[in-house]
Amino acid sequence: MHLIIPMAGKGKRMRPHTLTTPKPFMPIAGKPIVARLVEEIRVACTVPIHKIGFVVSELEEATQAQLTQLAQSVGAEAHFYWQHGAQGTAHAVLCAEALLQGPVMVAFSDTLFKCHIRLDMSQESVIWVKKVQDPSAFGVVTLDAEGMVADFVEKPTSLVSDLAIIGIYYFREGAQLGQALRQLIDRGVRRDGEYQLTAALEAMNRMGMKFATQMVAEWLDCGDKTATLHTNQRFLTFLKGEKELVAATAQLHNSVLIPPVYLGEHVVVKNTVLGPYVSVGNHSYIGDARIQNSIIQAHSTVKNVTLRNSMLGNCVHLTGKSAEVSIGDYTTIMRDE
Repeated sequence: MHLIIPMAGKGKRMRPHTLTTPKPFMPIAGKPIVARLVEEIRVACTVPIHKIGFVVSELEEATQAQLTQLAQSVGAEAHFYWQHGAQGTAHAVLCAEALLQGPVMVAFSDTLFKCHIRLDMSQESVIWVKKVQDPSAFGVVTLDAEGMVADFVEKPTSLVSDLAIIGIYYFREGAQLGQALRQLIDRGVRRDGEYQLTAALEAMNRMGMKFATQMVAEWLDCGDKTATLHTNQRFLTFLKGEKELVAATAQLHNSVLIPPVYLGEHVVVKNTVLGPYVSVGNHSYIGDARIQNSIIQAHSTVKNVTLRNSMLGNCVHLTGKSAEVSIGDYTTIMRDE
């Protein structure tokens, strides 16, 4: 099976963090969003993933190496495709047209989920969904009497369905999706100025393709700081009983951890109470602090602070009392006691 991951979005709602770090590489419980996504999909798949196509707008050498290593970690080959300009989700998927053959999954890089299901590859196609309280903010599907998708409705103004599309799809024959995408673009069918994947799915549905649905247990968002902190909290909770979250090289001196807490390699924590729901990236130093529900990225120094509900980027230096902050990379803030 092949997996296509469009990841060319700018992540504007996550600024200042995404000014220097692409949104798919924002850390969740110590791992980039895209890594968490690939790992969860691999667990849900019943067959090996042979190739992963990353659709990007730009690609630095270090980023390419990281994505290549991610693909290799699940036994797959990494392939890279470029999307120039914001032309929509359908255009993004078609950029990886070379992988649209045989069984294919499409997963958007800002989608994280938890489920205990296995992908139903016996179906012609599958859309993963989650029941939501307010469907008006999402694209939803309605079902027919047989439980198959009857229609796609974008941000419904009335309660036609509470089954939100989470952004993960399976196609038994990827070539059929490729043909629908190509026809959409060749005909210039745009919505809000962009080529939308949902429009191609609607066309496939009208042509007789049967879309099944599978329900995920939890759908997690990383759209802004608050949502990202909640997702970090949930993943720390998921991982709490499964694996050790504190690296062997982390050092604790006169400090208390209130689980779940993630500490990366060579983190030093002194005279501090840390947790719950805190992730600290590699080579960071935390001293004389009280921190909860926060993400601190790599190579950062945090001293003499009380923090909650906060996000700090890489190479941040923060000293002094604070309550709630969102600080991008390479920032220094020092406050008097």
